[in-house]
Amino acid sequence: MTDEPIATIQKAFSLNMDKDKYGTIAEIGAGQEVSHFFFRAGGAAGTIAKTISAYDMDFSDAIYGEEEDKRYVTENRVKKMLDKEFRLVLERVGDKRPEKSTYFAFADTITAKSYSQKGECHGWLGIKLQLFPGAAACEILLHVRMLDESNLMQQEAVGILGVNLIYGAFNYFTDIERLIRSLGDNLEWGRLEIDLIRFTGPYFEDVDNRLMALKLVEMELSDAVVFATDRKTLVHPSELFYNRELMIMRSMFKPVTNVSIDMMNSGIEIFLRTAGVNVVDCLNLLNYPVIVSNYLRFFRVRAYLGRYTKGKVAFILGIPNLATLFDADYYEGLKGGILGAFASLFDRETLLFVYPMRSPDDPEQIVTAETFPVPEPLKFFYYYLQANNMILPVERYNDANMHIWPEDILKQIKKGRGKWETSVPEVVAEEIIRRGLFGFDTG
Repeated sequence: MTDEPIATIQKAFSLNMDKDKYGTIAEIGAGQEVSHFFFRAGGAAGTIAKTISAYDMDFSDAIYGEEEDKRYVTENRVKKMLDKEFRLVLERVGDKRPEKSTYFAFADTITAKSYSQKGECHGWLGIKLQLFPGAAACEILLHVRMLDESNLMQQEAVGILGVNLIYGAFNYFTDIERLIRSLGDNLEWGRLEIDLIRFTGPYFEDVDNRLMALKLVEMELSDAVVFATDRKTLVHPSELFYNRELMIMRSMFKPVTNVSIDMMNSGIEIFLRTAGVNVVDCLNLLNYPVIVSNYLRFFRVRAYLGRYTKGKVAFILGIPNLATLFDADYYEGLKGGILGAFASLFDRETLLFVYPMRSPDDPEQIVTAETFPVPEPLKFFYYYLQANNMILPVERYNDANMHIWPEDILKQIKKGRGKWETSVPEVVAEEIIRRGLFGFDTG
């Protein structure tokens, strides 16, 4: 979209002037910032049946019910708020307004910056609404991280985002990409991050929430999103990563090959043997959670994971990625350069598991963590990391896979069926052929 975004006040005023839309705004944690815009715009009585803000936990529990985990900034809490407020709107005014009316409930539960709040500033926002008179309700949920340095700025950002969500839900529901893009209207980049979005309900049955999550990254509304192992569910990172030990493999995965699987299995084997690691669930083959991000450098990924776990984090990587990691040019323009990047990467318990490869100059030669040609200025630093078991070699690997290069496999896939099928897991080959992935020639 090249059009200038509609001003927040103008969006609120437009909704206030639409007498067919009517609902409730319930806010916990950052003030009544969303409703504030509607009142400032004028004519709010035409749109808002009620605003509510229950800060006291006992009052909140009396209204929406107690939470078993005693946490209030959760998806479950915002859904309870939406369900109750939407039901009350229909019960109290549903038979008193014109038949062409549509109803909504907006809710947010936020933990914003304050003198007592030292942790992450984040929250859940959602809207439950009728898209047509008398229709069953649809729902849109967001999880947001607030990045402003002051409480007032965070409150303002929540207010703008809430207005964007309400306006977008009513006006752009036929163009989901535009709806998502509009969430960032009038918010400068870096003020907040939306790391989860979920559409449910009868009108959104054909919306692929996985694709919508990727749009968040593509539109720079988020740096990363996480998919569960069922290939369908978008989850919040804390649900999967909270205080767990993690092993990560970074790649483009175009496509996933037998080498990828061998790397993961080899890395898990080393991880299980690492002192202090308690891996409870061993994931089945090709049943891994997936992070899609725009993080270029490894230490950025480590910092992202550090938001959710204090446990160890291991990266399983091949020799090409190791070479990139120890290439000073890779950090050009970065404050602190390569040393600053490594300080951030290893400031907590971080491990590198290095998977070997055949030398491109001599196919008979295997390059390992021990024989890796470290740039001269970094040799002693590399040896230090090795001596302290921060860089560990993968010793058990399938030599039969050493000839596989994803770039070569991708070229072969575009030519149709062939030997490439033996270089990727069987279920992956079947999916590529069935869906015509990666340019597979179905002719």
